[in-house]
Amino acid sequence: MADEGRRGDGEADGRGPGATYQVFVLMEVLLEKMKVLNYEEEVLDKHNMKNLSRHYFVSSPYLASNPGEQFYMFTIVAAWLINAAGRPFAEPREDDEPNATVSNILAELRAFGVTVDFPPSKLKSGSGEFVCLVLDRLADEALRRRGFSFRRPTYPTETTEEESVLRDDAELTLQTIEEPDEDEENVTDLEALKFRTTHTEAEPSSKPDEILESTADAAAWYLEVERVLPQLKVTVRTDNKDWRIHVDQMHRHRDGIESLLKEAESSLDKLQSDIAKTQEKVSSREKYINNQLEQPIQVYIAAQAKLREATERHQQACARVTEKTRVLAEVNEELEKLKQELEEKSSSISDGAPVVEIKQSVMKLKQENVQMDVRTGVLQHLLLQARLSSNMRRDITSIPEAAAAAAGPYV
Repeated sequence: MADEGRRGDGEADGRGPGATYQVFVLMEVLLEKMKVLNYEEEVLDKHNMKNLSRHYFVSSPYLASNPGEQFYMFTIVAAWLINAAGRPFAEPREDDEPNATVSNILAELRAFGVTVDFPPSKLKSGSGEFVCLVLDRLADEALRRRGFSFRRPTYPTETTEEESVLRDDAELTLQTIEEPDEDEENVTDLEALKFRTTHTEAEPSSKPDEILESTADAAAWYLEVERVLPQLKVTVRTDNKDWRIHVDQMHRHRDGIESLLKEAESSLDKLQSDIAKTQEKVSSREKYINNQLEQPIQVYIAAQAKLREATERHQQACARVTEKTRVLAEVNEELEKLKQELEEKSSSISDGAPVVEIKQSVMKLKQENVQMDVRTGVLQHLLLQARLSSNMRRDITSIPEAAAAAAGPYV
């Protein structure tokens, strides 16, 4: 499922299904470039760190990773590559702000003319495609500063299998003749004998004209043979490049595999039969248990349904109790208010202070009535005086008029 997801991501980006694995190749190339720049001595030995694996900065669910350690290693390697490329860059520390460190590294990368078209947050994890891409660009700049460049490999000319076998046989024969083993000086080499015999037969001029007859003593010959017999050992040196040896090894391995396969087949067949019997027993036991537990299961299901109904009724009753409790609290609150008012009224009824206050008020009212009576008498007196004075003035003015009216006919 994970592989299908990765393939789907690669195809969704429009880069093809192999784009997901391109970061692995990029990391391996980056590690080779760092080895050329001698990062083991300049980075690892300096900070007492272990060698980086070939997929260290690759983010994958199958690779165990430590984001904090990877980010610190990324900043250390990036700072070293920037310095190696000819630009001064302070080595970051573990307690530095990650955003500031990433911004400084991207600023140096832009200074080399590299376009940065991804957000800086992609580098904070310390792994992934963009981390490998940044380090690879910095490694290229460092290699360019040191004058190093990769060249195309030169492949050797290919030869046919027959020519290769003949050349290997000739090299083996020449090596046997020219470089004898010091520990086996007295051992006869079969290949050397074949070579000498072949060359002797190839030279017709070396053959004698007449049949040679031996003049050695037979008894002395046998004694000499018995003396040198332990040293007459013929050895055949094996060459790992010979295809015949590989064929023999293949046949031996095939025979061994076939013999082991026969033994394994019997064991596997027995294991298969045992597993089949066990599965049959398990299935029959399961059926028996299901038949035995069918009625309890039905009872359990009915009990579960009753429990759900009781739970629902309990919840409804709890809701009603909660509502009644709220109403009771309101009634209790009103009752407390009424009790407080009743206590205040009862305390005021039994207290004599109001009577005293009433008496004092009555006294004040009487005093005010006396004062009002005095003021009323004064006002009545003033009013009477005013009426009297007005009547007197009217009487005075009316006397001449009356006298004139009385003397009028006589005038």
